[in-house]
Amino acid sequence: MSRLTLLERLKAAQQTPKYQGRDITTISAVLSNTALARHVEICEQAAGIAPKAGEPSGTTTH
Repeated sequence: MSRLTLLERLKAAQQTPKYQGRDITTISAVLSNTALARHVEICEQAAGIAPKAGEPSGTTTH
């Protein structure tokens, strides 16, 4: 999965009530793609967001 796609998913998670008022995106600047994918997966699970069909969670193509 591309870094851009992961960042878009993280931005969507940021908009959920669970993360309003919290910054979950800044850390992405220092994370590898693998670590970012895991961060996105954990944030989506906590926010109750199911991964989209066809998007494997926690994996990257780079």
